[in-house]
Amino acid sequence: MAPFISRRLRKGAATTAVAAAAMAALTASQAPGVVSTDHGDRNQEQRAGEPAPDDTPIDGGSSYHTDLPPLVTPDKPGSSTDLPGLPGGSSIKPEAGIPASVLAAYKKAEAALRESNPGCNLPWQLLAAIGKVESGQARGGNVDAGGTTVSPILGPVLDGNGFALIKDTDGGAYDGDSAHDRAVGPMQFIPSTWASWGRDGNGDGKKDPNNIYDAALAAGSYLCAGGRDLSVKAHLDRAILGYNHSQEYLNTVLSWFEYYKRGTHEVPDGAGVLPANGGSGGGSGSGNKGSGKDGGKGKDQGKGKEENAHTLPKPSDENGNSTPTPTPKPGSGDETPGSPTPKPPTTPPPGTPSGPGKLTAVGARELSATAGTHFARSPQVKAVDAAGKPVAGVRVKYEILGETGARFIGLVRSATVPTGADGTATAPKLHAGEKTGAFTVRATAVGQEVAPVEFAATVKARPVPQADALARLDDKELTAPAGGSFAGPLTVTATNKGKATAGVPVTATMITSAEHPDPADKGPYFLDGAGKPVRTLTALKTDASGQLTLPEIRTGDQTGTFLLRLTTEGGAVLDIELTVTQADAS
Repeated sequence: MAPFISRRLRKGAATTAVAAAAMAALTASQAPGVVSTDHGDRNQEQRAGEPAPDDTPIDGGSSYHTDLPPLVTPDKPGSSTDLPGLPGGSSIKPEAGIPASVLAAYKKAEAALRESNPGCNLPWQLLAAIGKVESGQARGGNVDAGGTTVSPILGPVLDGNGFALIKDTDGGAYDGDSAHDRAVGPMQFIPSTWASWGRDGNGDGKKDPNNIYDAALAAGSYLCAGGRDLSVKAHLDRAILGYNHSQEYLNTVLSWFEYYKRGTHEVPDGAGVLPANGGSGGGSGSGNKGSGKDGGKGKDQGKGKEENAHTLPKPSDENGNSTPTPTPKPGSGDETPGSPTPKPPTTPPPGTPSGPGKLTAVGARELSATAGTHFARSPQVKAVDAAGKPVAGVRVKYEILGETGARFIGLVRSATVPTGADGTATAPKLHAGEKTGAFTVRATAVGQEVAPVEFAATVKARPVPQADALARLDDKELTAPAGGSFAGPLTVTATNKGKATAGVPVTATMITSAEHPDPADKGPYFLDGAGKPVRTLTALKTDASGQLTLPEIRTGDQTGTFLLRLTTEGGAVLDIELTVTQADAS
C-alpha cells in the first residue's frame, strides 16, 4: 500500500534530484533490499501478557508527513557543520528542536522500557522520528501542561478508499466516527490497536491516545514487541514497518532517526517546526492537496469540518509551484524559534476583514443527549463585525465547563476551530459520557475582546430496560431443611417481546402470599452486604445475556411453603415457591 509521496526537501535542496540523492544518502545503508511482509515478528514468542502485533499497521496505513531532514553532505558549506551538537557548529537548526513536553515523553518512555524490557534497546530518537512523521511532534508541541493535545489530531477515515478498511471499534469515543476508525493522537494509533497497546505513561490512571506520555510509551511497547532488539537492523526495520507498511515510510522515519541521533535541542511547547506539507496523519485533515495517499484527490479532499480546523499552510500550489510562506501571527505559536517577531502592518491591506464585533449562537443554545451517546448537534457560533457581516478566520475556542464526563472527539475538554467564509465555527462532535447532569460549553474568540457565548448541555440517564416476562431456566422444586440454604443457583431470564434483555432491574421480595403480597417477616431470606438478613433485594440486574442468578437464599428456622416474588418495571412478575422442611434430627 504505497502512499502518494511529495518528495520535496525544505530549505535543503534546490532540485528534485538533490532531494532524491539526500534520501539515498541517508538510507542507503539502512533500507532492506526486500520489504518484509512480517509486520511484527509474529513467529517469535511474546512476552507474558503482551499481545502480538497483527497484520494491520498501527496507524491503519494512514497518510503521514513526508518532509525530510535538512541535507547532511560532508565538506559542503552550510550542511553538516550546521547540525546541533557537532564540533564547530555555526548555528542551531530549527528542525532539530523538539517541544519540551514531547521530548520529555520520549525520554520517559525510553527509561521505562529500559527497565521493563532492557533487551529491546529502544532509543528515544526512534520515537521522535516516528512522532515527527506521524504528527509533526504533536503539531509543534500543541499540548497542555499534562501533555494532552489541545486539539484532536485525527487521520483520514479508514474506509478502504486509499487506506485500510477498519470499521468502527470504539463507538466513536476517540475519533468521533461511529462507522469507521481513524488514527488518533500524536502517535496516530487506530482505536482497535490502542485497545491492545494503550499505556498509562504519566501515571494518572488513564490510557489516553491523545496524551503524548501515554502514546509514546504505547508506541515504544509496540516497537519492542516480540522480543525485538532494536539495535539489530532487521528488527528495527520490521518494527517501523509494523507502524505503516511502506518502504517510503520506512525510509522517511530512518532519515529523521539518523538526523535526531546527530543532536537535538529543546524548544517550548507550541514552538516546534510544523511540517511543510501538512499530511493528514498529523491531524491537519485530509483536505490538503499534494499530501496523503491519494494526493488530496477524491474522497479526502476538504472533508470534515473538524479536519479543516487543523489545516497547516501549504507551501506550494496544487501544481507544485512555490508560493510564499504565510507570515505567522505574533503569539500564534507558529514562529520559528530564534527568529524576530514580525511587526504587524500599520495599515491592513485592502479587503482585510476587521476583528469580530461579536459572537452569536447559531441554533438552539440548549443541548441534550443520553448517557453514552453523542450529542445530535454540536455547538455553533458565528462571528460578525459591527455591520453584522460575517468575519472569516476568527479562532473560536470551545471549552467544556463543569463536572461532567462529556468530551469532544479525541476525549479532550477544549478545541479551537476557525470560522469559515460564512463566519461560522462548529465545535467538534461532543460525546456525552456516562455521568448524568448539566454542564456548560463556552465559545470564546481567541485574542479578541468580545463576549463569550455559552451553551447549556444536559446528559440524561439511559432509559431503563424493561421486561414483560420472567422465566426460570429450570423447573426443579426448591426444597431445603430449616437452618440451611437452598442448593444450586436460581437463575431467571428476562425477556421483552420475546427477546432476552440485558440490564433489566429486578426486585426480589419474600411475600406472605400471592393474594396479599406484603413483605414477609419470617421464613427464607437473603444476606445483605453487611451479612444481615433481608427479605427484599432491589440492586439486581440481568446480565448481557438477559439472565440473573440470585444470591444464596437461606431457609431460616420456620418450616412450611413460602413465596419469592420477582418483578420488573416493565410489568413482569414471577412467583417461586420455596419449601422448608424439618431439619435432620441427627
